Amino acid sequence: MVSAENPVRCPALMAGKVCLVTGAGSGIGRAGAEALARAGATVVATDLDPARASQVAGALQAEGLSVTGLGLDVTDDVALRAAIEGAVAAHGRLDVLHSHAGLQVEGTLEQVDVAQMDASWRLNVRAHFVAAQAAVGPMKRQGGGSIIITASNSGVQYDREMIAYATTKHAAVAMVRQIAADYARANIRVNALCPGFVDTPFNAGFEKQMGGRAQLETYIRTAIPMGRWASTSEIADAILFLASDMSAFMTGQAFVVDGGEFL
Repeated sequence: MVSAENPVRCPALMAGKVCLVTGAGSGIGRAGAEALARAGATVVATDLDPARASQVAGALQAEGLSVTGLGLDVTDDVALRAAIEGAVAAHGRLDVLHSHAGLQVEGTLEQVDVAQMDASWRLNVRAHFVAAQAAVGPMKRQGGGSIIITASNSGVQYDREMIAYATTKHAAVAMVRQIAADYARANIRVNALCPGFVDTPFNAGFEKQMGGRAQLETYIRTAIPMGRWASTSEIADAILFLASDMSAFMTGQAFVVDGGEFL
C-alpha cells in the first residue's frame, strides 16, 4: 500500500501524467495525492486551507516529486475552473481529475435544515459537476483522461439519519454514470470512489449521529464484515487504480472499498 508510512514508488505507472486533486490537504485526498506523485505523476494538490496544500506539496517536493500546492474553495465556480485551466496551461494537459472535497452533515429530514442540505449539495454534487465540466474539454483535446469523483458507500446504500449525506452521495454516483456514458467514446473514463469508514476527522457527523466515539467504534467492529477501519493508504491504492491504465476498460462504476459494509 502507498502511504507516508509505506512510500512505495512505481514511477512508471503514472509517468508523464498530470493530476489535479481537490481536498488534498488531509485524509483520503492527501493519501491519494501522495500515491499519484510517488507513481510518477505531476500533481496539483488543492485544499480549502492554502497552508495545508502547501505543506503537502512541500513534503512531497522534499522527496524529489513534482507537486504544487494551491488554496482552492471548490464552491467558488470561477476559482475551481481557473484552477483546472491553470493546471492545463502550466503542464500542457490534464490526465486525471480527482474531485474529492466533500461535506458530511448528519440528521433526519426533521433535523437537517435547508441551508445544510444546500451546503451538502454544493460540495457533494455541484462542485463535482463544475470540476468535471472544466476537465472534459482538455481531456477530449488530448484524447482521453480519468475523472474520479469521491462519493461514498453511502451512495450505494441508505444510512439511517443521514438524509443530506446519503441523498447527495447517491446523486454523485448517478452523475458519474451519466457522464461516463456520455464521454466513453472520447476515451474519458469516469468512476465514483465509494469508501467506507476511514479513521479521519471527516467522520465527525457519523460519530455525533451514533452518540460518540465509543459507539462508533462498536459499529465498526460489529457492522462491518471485516471488523475494522480502512486505512487512507488502502483508499489511495484504489485511487491509483482508477487513475491509471490498470482500470483502462472500466468506466461508470461505483468502486466500493468498505470492508463489506454495504453487503
